[in-house]
This record gives sequence, C-alpha cells and structure tokens, in this order.
Amino acid sequence: MPITSKHILISRQDNIGDVILTLPMAARLKQLNPGVRITLLCRAYAAEVVRYCNDIDDIVEIENIENDLVGYLKRSDIDTVILAQPDRPLAVAAFRAGIKHRIGNARQKIYQLIYCNRRVRFSKGLSENHEAQINFEFLRPYGDKHIPERTEIPDYYHFTIPYDTASNALLAPHAFNLILHAKSNGHGREWPIESYLALAKELSMQPDVHVWLTGSSKEGEWLKENAAELVALPNVGNVCGTQTLAQLTSFINQADGLIASGTGPLHLAAAIGQRTLGLFPPTRPMHPGRWAAIGRRASNLCLAESGCVGCSRRDKITCDCMRAITPAAVMEVVQSWIADKPATDQR
Repeated sequence: MPITSKHILISRQDNIGDVILTLPMAARLKQLNPGVRITLLCRAYAAEVVRYCNDIDDIVEIENIENDLVGYLKRSDIDTVILAQPDRPLAVAAFRAGIKHRIGNARQKIYQLIYCNRRVRFSKGLSENHEAQINFEFLRPYGDKHIPERTEIPDYYHFTIPYDTASNALLAPHAFNLILHAKSNGHGREWPIESYLALAKELSMQPDVHVWLTGSSKEGEWLKENAAELVALPNVGNVCGTQTLAQLTSFINQADGLIASGTGPLHLAAAIGQRTLGLFPPTRPMHPGRWAAIGRRASNLCLAESGCVGCSRRDKITCDCMRAITPAAVMEVVQSWIADKPATDQR
C-alpha cells in the first residue's frame, strides 16, 4: 500500500554532483506529499548550495549529528528516512529511533534489507538511466513508478540564487564570461589541460570574451605549476580557491557558460540553467549515459566508442577518449553560446 509522509529526511552525504542529482527526487516528493517537509542530510561543504534549492526546507550537516544519530532522529518529527546512498550507521539509527518509514535499496547492502522496512531493489551498474533518473526508484513506496525522461529532469530543479556583487565586479567588464572548471578532484575523467589551453588561445582572438578558471586552492596551485601558460594568458582570470561554494554558485549563475568534465560544478551549472558543456569518455561507469550534464541549456560531447586501452580504470586522469574531443568541437559550442546571448541574458 502506498505510503505518505509529513517530514522526510533524505540522506546524501557524498559529493556535490551526487547531491545535485538527488534534488529532482525531492521536488517530486513535494508533489506526491503536499505540505511535506523535506530535510537533506549532507556534508557541510555541500550544504551551501543546497540552501539555494527551493524544495529543501532544512539542511542538517552530518558532522553535527554523526555522534548522536539516534538522539537526533528521536528529537525530530521525521517519519521517513530515505537512504539515497548506502549508510549503515543511519540505517541502524533510523531503526532504533523507530522511524516509521525507512526506505533503502535492498540490492545494494544486506543491512538495508535488515533495517529498512520500505525496500526498493535496483542496480545502478546495470541501469541505462542517468543518476538523476535512478534516484526516482526510491519513490516506489509512494506508489510512484514513473521514471522521468531526461528532458523532464530540468523541470524538477527549483533554485533561488542570490545576486553577488563581488562576482559582478569581476564579470561586468566583459561581454561574455566563460568558466573553465578544468580539474575534477579525481571525480571525473578530465579533458587534457593542453586542450583547455588551445581553446583559451583561440578565444583570445575575441576581445569581448573572458575566460575564468575555477576550482579549489589545491587545483589552482596545480594549474599554476602544470598549466602556467594557460594561467598567464591575458584573457584568462584564475579565481581558484578564492570563493566559497555559495560564492561559486552565484559566480556560475552570473557568468555566461561553463565547461567541465564530470564534476560537481558541471551538474550545478546545468541544474541552475546556465549554458553548460560536459566532456565525457564513452566508458562505463563514467559515460554521459549515467553522468551527463542535464539542464535546459546543457549539452555534452563524447566519442561514440572508446578507443582507449584500460579506459575503465578509475585512476586515469585523462585518456585518448578525452583527447579525441577536439578544441575545435568545443569552440563550435562556445561560438553558438556567444551568438545566443541576448543583450540582456535572462534565465
């Protein structure tokens, strides 16, 4: 029999991109349970961007409650916990706290078979669906078996992002501001830095276009050491490590486009409606079938088939599949963005 909920805790404590791709599920839960309150349990560093999602009523940082999960749940009025990623301590705590509905994927971990009483069963590895679509499997206990098409997913993103004056000060002098998020903190197969350099050099021929490098402080130092020519180009600004995640979100929102491989800022840009280009290898599990940028103005480039030896190895930073995505192909997309930008860009 389908369940209903009054206060749902969704747990997603991994990377920013994974959290972003869980938010459409939250929007659907609001439709299925009018008036429901949704709390997202995530890591502190991801909380900043989740606060901009209109479908999330409250955020709990795992660092603040991980030593008293049972106590937190007992003190709350949460009646449903959705384990959107395997989490043994939370599964056990929800059971001990007597949470009425405990939803988890019993095919992933046996403890979810034991401690979850509203079980779903699906295999991410065997699925042909995108990560954002796969998350809708958790809604089966509500009697909702519909998995949205990829073209429907953008309709489930609802953000309110504040205007940032510091970002405007950087972006305002330029007619078109393009963000290159060249690194992925090991979470995606990266486009070669030489290709980013070739793209930036080509764009230097257009004086109204400015390129911005974003990333962590560590990634900024890597770029200085390994891509000094890129950082030194007169049409390139390096803001790596200078922004909080909240500031980066506003910066992305106020810019004109973003290019990256499969990393959190890529999914963030796509979700908030920015022009976004994702660069991917065709190899599972990194392929765009699972991790493509999905948004109203998002697109992706990928070879039809892999020509790499050992392409599936997770420890590869880049590969021949990524090298085969030419700067000319990426430039063609950027030129279409430049031509598309109206005098006043409204999203």
